[in-house]
Amino acid sequence: MFICIASYAGLSGAVRFSKDSSAGYLVNDLARRFAAALQARIKPLGLSTGVFPVMVQLWEDDGLTQTELVRRIGVEQATMANTLARMQRDGLIARRRSKADGRVQEIRLTDRGKSLRGPAIDAALAVNDTALSSLSPEEREQFLGLMGKIIRTFDDGEGAAADD
Repeated sequence: MFICIASYAGLSGAVRFSKDSSAGYLVNDLARRFAAALQARIKPLGLSTGVFPVMVQLWEDDGLTQTELVRRIGVEQATMANTLARMQRDGLIARRRSKADGRVQEIRLTDRGKSLRGPAIDAALAVNDTALSSLSPEEREQFLGLMGKIIRTFDDGEGAAADD
């Protein structure tokens, strides 16, 4: 999904769009470039940028439910169901009934899924290092801090679009 935040210019308050000063445009462009670079590095591992966020969550906390993954990653339930089906087909995950609540299934990494953690994380770190290589350590820290602050604004509901 592409979101555009236009910049305001001039005394009249008229909205004038410029991709070079649009936070939404620039973030979307940067995310697309990060995703393409990551895809190139993880494709030989049999992974894609679609499954990578799920893998990261399971590497950190194996045994989550589909509902928990949807909440943590922020995708639609149907999208997650399709992603998990592909991951199961590819031997990355297995679904098991929860011992605590037999009505729900836990998503567990297979040995194959677990074994990809090191190479996939190394690939992501390499993309990050390359992308941020022109920034000083202080600029990197500031950049990441500001992105985190903006994300928290959305999480708090302040960055959400107003209803018409």
